[in-house]
Amino acid sequence: MIVGIVGAGAMGAGIAQVAAMAGAEVRIFDKSQEAKSKALQNIQSSVDKFVEKEKISTSEGVAIVGRIYLCEKLETLSDCDLIIEAIIEDINIKKEIFQTLESIVSLDCILASNTSSLSITSIASVLKKPERCIGIHFFNPPVLMKLVEIIPAVQTDASITSQVKDIITLWGKTAVIAKDTPGFIVNKVARPFYSEGIRILEEGIANVVTIDHAMTQNGFKMGPFTLMDFIGHDVNYKVTESVWKSFFYDTKYRPSFTQQRLMEAGYLGRKSGRGFYDYSKDNVLTPSEDQDLLNSIFTRIISMLINEAADTVYHHICSAEDVELAMTLGVNYPTGLLKWGNNLGYVKIVEHLDRLYEKYHEERYRVSPYLKKLAKI
Repeated sequence: MIVGIVGAGAMGAGIAQVAAMAGAEVRIFDKSQEAKSKALQNIQSSVDKFVEKEKISTSEGVAIVGRIYLCEKLETLSDCDLIIEAIIEDINIKKEIFQTLESIVSLDCILASNTSSLSITSIASVLKKPERCIGIHFFNPPVLMKLVEIIPAVQTDASITSQVKDIITLWGKTAVIAKDTPGFIVNKVARPFYSEGIRILEEGIANVVTIDHAMTQNGFKMGPFTLMDFIGHDVNYKVTESVWKSFFYDTKYRPSFTQQRLMEAGYLGRKSGRGFYDYSKDNVLTPSEDQDLLNSIFTRIISMLINEAADTVYHHICSAEDVELAMTLGVNYPTGLLKWGNNLGYVKIVEHLDRLYEKYHEERYRVSPYLKKLAKI
């Protein structure tokens, strides 16, 4: 199989390595020679680590890198069986690339986008053969993250969806199927982890370190503020804004001025040295040891997450099984959210959300009909 990768950034390079490790011949195109060279260096470094850890042999490592080619022209991808685009999140640029690719490749070539939130249907609309277009969303870093979201466009042929799922499975990944809706599964369901944490902060209930501690003591690897700083506020805020706008300004996805101001100040998180935390100096904040406070923070955030997972299933964006896989493998949640709701008690989650709605009278706290069904209410 010949796989083309358009875009030699971190995601493009990672996807190229995944395909090459699975035995595919891979061709990487990027307008920037520097980006391509850096991509190959990063792939070589990553493969070397696999060899050092004895996960693959030295000869296998050489073969993997040997299957990857850097292309000077987009036309070099003409005989690819599958092309995955991994460029900037600008739908107009993506559409232009897809139109160009369609004029180059065979009629059987599958054209895919690695976009994390843009409409696959809209991208497919510019093609003469839109039924070949699909979303294949890897998570960063692609080599290590097991989850891949597969997003058929409205126009995508069912056989293409099935074929892509088989390919991703052969590549050693776990594929979940998502409807072409804003944020797909993971970026939609995860919104309350960030937004509700910020709301608790804005209300003066607790500081960032206490809110983070409330979540990490319950199994999350990072709290919401540490994770937002890690992702970068330029990225995290824009995804939130995109989901909010795409869901016709549904208030439960509304972005926060607090995060917007951090972004405007250039406090983007770890990569800029400052975000919710200041990484240029030792942070002296200590979390509250008030267990009742910590429990109330955790219950509020986890209730919102469980409700969002339930609503995603209710609107047929994905299956109940896939929402569980997506959140455990895509963002490393300690357990599936629906299972978590069962463990905590669906009735208790519904009652907690009802109390929040009574307090704030905001639609963000409305209970999903599917969650009510699980609670048998």
